[in-house]
Amino acid sequence: MKKMQSKSKQRGITFFGLVFVGVVLAVTGVIAAQVFPTLVEYQAIAKAVNKVAAEGGSVVEIRNNFGRAQAVDDFKSVDPKDLEITKEGDKVVVSFSYQREIHLTGPGWLTLKYSGRSK
Repeated sequence: MKKMQSKSKQRGITFFGLVFVGVVLAVTGVIAAQVFPTLVEYQAIAKAVNKVAAEGGSVVEIRNNFGRAQAVDDFKSVDPKDLEITKEGDKVVVSFSYQREIHLTGPGWLTLKYSGRSK
């Protein structure tokens, strides 16, 4: 006579569990696909800020150099007028901050706040 296995020994995921996991992964993927370009843009801005700070010069020259870097790398979140340019000792420090909003659904938004400064 064959012994029947009880349900407690069975392993696996139900169909509804699989659908739920799939929906969670899909939503996470969609949000990640919208956040990734903002991270790439932040890296381009940080690179441009470090470059213009290393070149130094007057405030007007730094803003002009940043504007040229902005045109080359094609980012729009930070304009040259948005830069905060200070001097610490003999070193020029350029800092920036901005935020990006990503519409999720209905009244839901994801707000990303970015800030940085030259090295």
